[in-house]
Amino acid sequence: MSSNNKRHFRALMVQGTGSDVGKSLVVAGLCRVFARRGLAVRPFKPQNMSNNAAVTQDGGEIGRAQALQARAAGVPSNVHMNPVLLKPTTDIGAQVVVQGKVEGNVKAREYHAWKPRLLPRVMESFQIVGQDADLVIAEGAGSAAEVNLRKADIANMGFAEAADIPVLLVGDIDRGGVIASLVGTYALLNDAEKSRLVGYLINRFRGDPTLFEPAISLIGTWTGLQCFGVLPHLPEAAWLPKEDSMALDRADCSRETGGAIKIAVPRLARIANFDDLDPLAAEPDVTVEIIEPGAALPGDVDVVLIPGSKATLADLGFLRGQGWDIDIAAHRRRGGLVVGLCGGFQMLGGRVEDPDGIEGAPASADGLGLLDVDTVLEGAKILREVSGRETVSEEAVGGYEMHMGRTIGPGMARPWITLEGDRPEGAVSADGAVMGSYLHGIFAGDGFRQAFLARLRAGRIGAVAYEVRIESALDRLADHMGEHCDLDGLLAAAR
Repeated sequence: MSSNNKRHFRALMVQGTGSDVGKSLVVAGLCRVFARRGLAVRPFKPQNMSNNAAVTQDGGEIGRAQALQARAAGVPSNVHMNPVLLKPTTDIGAQVVVQGKVEGNVKAREYHAWKPRLLPRVMESFQIVGQDADLVIAEGAGSAAEVNLRKADIANMGFAEAADIPVLLVGDIDRGGVIASLVGTYALLNDAEKSRLVGYLINRFRGDPTLFEPAISLIGTWTGLQCFGVLPHLPEAAWLPKEDSMALDRADCSRETGGAIKIAVPRLARIANFDDLDPLAAEPDVTVEIIEPGAALPGDVDVVLIPGSKATLADLGFLRGQGWDIDIAAHRRRGGLVVGLCGGFQMLGGRVEDPDGIEGAPASADGLGLLDVDTVLEGAKILREVSGRETVSEEAVGGYEMHMGRTIGPGMARPWITLEGDRPEGAVSADGAVMGSYLHGIFAGDGFRQAFLARLRAGRIGAVAYEVRIESALDRLADHMGEHCDLDGLLAAAR
């Protein structure tokens, strides 16, 4: 960083030996820890790849993990906390969101040509985030040692070098091979990158930590790196929203709780914002079961919930390819409830059209025909926080819209929700058994969620205050890090 752009805040970057090693939660924990010490802390992730996103208070979108980290730091989220967000639409393509706004769709190979012109905007956002901060904790993406992608890198060491900040490595012992992953990562870095490493953390340890002490000595011998802590597995971490769909593959993220109320969720290929399910899964008498491809939707569930999707038409075809449309129709005939959120809402209608090729090549397809509405994917992306009331229970609801497309039709005359200003939103079938909405996050409202579940099981008593639970989990995460990490050492390492 040139002297003309010298910053006046301390910074530390948390990088990982791989994806899903716990970087996001480590950053969230550090944000809460140092905020409780009275520091003005801000999270930052130069580049994220995730279809779990959040609407910011300044009207853009960022990765869900950065919104959680901002909450942990006790500050409103803004678009500069995650200046580049890649939202995968295919295996080799993604929508590119820069400083909160969509800039286009690119294939992976094309994106690498974008990165040099994105770096100045990343650095601009980094400076903006740090303007009123004492400490910025940045997060890397994937592995620190993706040397095949090092040229023009803006996510890991390329950013750390441009911003001139030190790096803490995180390794996940729960997946095995943590010694090799740490030593191997170190070996693949060049000398300048190695000099940025201040040390490492071991995450998700289970068992007797004294058994790992010889490993710490060995890692030190091979790398010269300091161990800043060994974090035991923390069950409460599962209460917090997950960054991306990789988390659905982990055993400790299972949503099957054995509850009396059963909700089945087909795992779409481009499932998005699946943290909508978290408040439901938090209820002790609710089972939320993610149905993997190749499996039929169970016949004994109370609700089939079709979640959000980053590619509605592609996932509608994927749903049909799994035979889930037949399962949903059978569930409907048995009197079961069907709910669609955002892309799932669009799929419930009679027709989905993409004349301008927003999601790919121009295309259209019949929907599931369960709501008398049609959707055209067109126009600018709608990003806004909203509030209102459910038309069935009159309970207050809050959430956010994050979608492209316009849904119209006779079914809209029976809205599911009335937003502030008497604006109708979503649709409910004439018999009340099918409902859809563009709103994400509506189940986080305790009153609405309890009213919704009470319609399925009369006389149930709600047991979860969801937002309180999130705060409790963040506090527990901070306490956990305080017990097992050298926090003073980490703060001293930031520069």
